Amino acid sequence: MSASTTSVRGTANRGSSGSAFRPGSRRQHEVTRLLPGPMLAIILTVLSAIVLIPVAYIFLASVNSDIGVANGEFWPSTFSLENYTKIWSSVGLAKGLANSVLVAGATAVVSAAMSVSIAYVLVRYQFRGRLTILRSLLALQSVPGTLMVLPVFVLFSSAASYLGVQVIGTQWGLFITYLTFAMPFSTWVMVTYLRGLPRELEEAARIDGASNLGVLVRIILPLSWPGIVVSGIFAFLLGWNDVLFASVMTRPDSQTAAVALQIFGASQEGGAIPLYGQMMAASLVCAAPVVILYLIFQRYLVGGLTAGGVK
Repeated sequence: MSASTTSVRGTANRGSSGSAFRPGSRRQHEVTRLLPGPMLAIILTVLSAIVLIPVAYIFLASVNSDIGVANGEFWPSTFSLENYTKIWSSVGLAKGLANSVLVAGATAVVSAAMSVSIAYVLVRYQFRGRLTILRSLLALQSVPGTLMVLPVFVLFSSAASYLGVQVIGTQWGLFITYLTFAMPFSTWVMVTYLRGLPRELEEAARIDGASNLGVLVRIILPLSWPGIVVSGIFAFLLGWNDVLFASVMTRPDSQTAAVALQIFGASQEGGAIPLYGQMMAASLVCAAPVVILYLIFQRYLVGGLTAGGVK
């Protein structure tokens, strides 16, 4: 009788002490928090200021006059959106933006579609050379892109001589270049993501008569949207922000927005008063598609679709 009473009391004591650590309780958040609240607020404020103050300065400079920016004015004396209308003729940004959207968008879509298929084979099937391929994908990420500029240029230039196919100066040549560098990382991201997907869902689909392609299309793709979005966004950013390969592999009619912005900035060197306002406005316009892309796919970047998939 005493043993049972002691057991009940011990259980009650553990329950009363453990209730403070139930999920979502304030006590649990206090225990798992790494930094005190005031220090955390200070750190977040400093980090936000490091990011937002330069962006605010770029925006204020874009609506300011060139003389005001040259004089070091942070707050413009007069606000004007004239710089945003001039960049389309002076910088030639319209053609560059169209080429960037076409090349970077195609790279993102094709890279995401190919990486999920390759990753599914590498994760779910056992064959000779599988580990070698996985290690090679990881090793390729350590090769600097600057070392590959000359080999890629020589290779694509030789295609015009030996095959009669013009690659240099074309949009699809730049697309192949970006796809080559985006595929290893995108595939590795999808390999890591697919390893966390439950096999029970695939087994249930196979019991229902689904083929390998049916499992990939009906089960893997719907559950892999967060990983697909991450790999696609990485490939898009690779093509959107690149200047090195785009400046070598393109011509004036196929140059991207990053190259057009670089050429415009270089043309302002040595002038009496550079067109600071137009450069700042062009920079914000080039950065806007990336921000919009993040806002659209934010829920896929921060969420998972497999929660509760297997009971």
